[in-house]
Amino acid sequence: MIEGLLLTSITFLPLVGGLLLLSMHKRSATFQKGWTVAVLIVDLLLSLLLWFRYPTIKSVTLGETMMAFEVKQAWLQFQDFSINYHLGVDGLSLLLVLLTSFLGPVVLLATWDDIQDKVGGYCFSLLFLQTGALGALMALDLFLFFIFWEAIMIPMYFILGIWGERRRIYATMKILLYTLFGSTFLLIAMIYIGMQFGTLNVLQLYGESINPSTQLWLFLCFALAFMVKVPLFPFHTWLPDAQSEAPIAGSVILTAVLLKLGAYGFVRFAMPLFPDALQPLTQPLMILAVFGIVYGALLAMVQPDIKKRIAYSSISHLGLIMLGILCMNPQGVQGGILHMLNHGLSTGALLLLLGMLYQRRKTSLIADFGGLARTAPLFAFFLLLFSLSIIGLPGLNGFVGEFLILVGTFGRNQVYTIIAGSGMVLSAVYMLWMFQRVAFGPLTRAENHQLTDLNPREVGLLLLFAMFVIWIGVFPSTFLNKSTPSVHALLRHVQSKRTPKPTAALRIVPNLAPQTSQKQTSQKQTSQKKPHRSKPHRSKPHRSKPHRSARVEFP
Repeated sequence: MIEGLLLTSITFLPLVGGLLLLSMHKRSATFQKGWTVAVLIVDLLLSLLLWFRYPTIKSVTLGETMMAFEVKQAWLQFQDFSINYHLGVDGLSLLLVLLTSFLGPVVLLATWDDIQDKVGGYCFSLLFLQTGALGALMALDLFLFFIFWEAIMIPMYFILGIWGERRRIYATMKILLYTLFGSTFLLIAMIYIGMQFGTLNVLQLYGESINPSTQLWLFLCFALAFMVKVPLFPFHTWLPDAQSEAPIAGSVILTAVLLKLGAYGFVRFAMPLFPDALQPLTQPLMILAVFGIVYGALLAMVQPDIKKRIAYSSISHLGLIMLGILCMNPQGVQGGILHMLNHGLSTGALLLLLGMLYQRRKTSLIADFGGLARTAPLFAFFLLLFSLSIIGLPGLNGFVGEFLILVGTFGRNQVYTIIAGSGMVLSAVYMLWMFQRVAFGPLTRAENHQLTDLNPREVGLLLLFAMFVIWIGVFPSTFLNKSTPSVHALLRHVQSKRTPKPTAALRIVPNLAPQTSQKQTSQKQTSQKKPHRSKPHRSKPHRSKPHRSARVEFP
């Protein structure tokens, strides 16, 4: 009862706070923003209860009691299948839930002065977006997940379309069409599953046996929706436009949280539900992920705009996350989940830092800066810290996730490991090159001479990100221990549900060759005298028995 109330409160408190905010439309902009921050802080405190109450070591079994926190209630009953209000949190979703709750108040505080028009609608959209993201991460009924999955696009549509930059309408329509395209296939697959099995409960579906051929097209429908959201090549083109045109708050939530829902969908739904389809499609998906790592990094190198450079860098890092998840071994999946958290923190902090700079200079072009380390040393320090974090410098958070992913990939394919490692090298090129051009060099523009450094509020918020960047880099086990049991349970489930590959039938034919104990005795004596001729006795133990009584022939 308490767990159910906690999960429901975490999910719907932002939406309830947003609805109450609409009744305060006559209040000042400062009051509306303060109300929104207060609601998001309470939601963060409730989410922290999940962290402190979550067991570090927990015996979990998929399909039975895999959730550390769970609430389930009958909701809709149809003739052919039922829909439940079913939420849950385990090690696969805990870190992402906390990341989402953490970013909510911090993002609004960091962008306090950005939006001055229609503030009530803007704050309501942020609160609505928070509920959609948290609900998608906790939903354990496919229908409920789809509701939250689609609900996210409503506030994102308004945040990008109303408060975005010059090409906001184009970017809004592009992200909307891409998302609806993928969601259509997801809805078709969900309807089939509900009609076929009478339930959309994910934990019950884990225990169902689905025909391998049916799994293939169901997996493709799920994968297509999630690939668009990640985004994987070739469904990536909406992200640079959306991120560059969105206001800073929307850009941070989009990059740090919403992109992770695609990778999370693979881990929670596509892979455990359709393990047989995963086998033939793993290699093509890994190729797309590896290609995206290098492709995104190369495009990031040539971007003149910092926001677009971060957008293409996100494509590269999301490809790395998908590569780790698709390895389907403990190191790869653990690394993928941790790197979702790392990317959200590092990229979110870098985008907020860029927003602070944009407020002062009204531009994000690299060529408009130079020598900022002289006029804004605090800004230069945080820019270097978060750039090194994205690169994966040892001692910072990015290194741990990337290292685990490469270890997991090495166990599957050494060539992919080398290519993915080259993508990490390229990330050092485009991030350090950007930092050198922005922070160092001559002060060639007069506007940069009067540039004010970060104020105490901005420094305090960035220190929160810096704390986690260093904490994860130095003590990663604090976070890895939370997800370890669920990752191992996921991998055991996928292995156990895979249909064994058909093998050639064996026919046992009696061995008619005479075998006497005297002959065997003489062979043993000969082998003792001449060890170098004892080849028959070097054979494996399991091969020795058939040769004594029968021979094995393939039909």
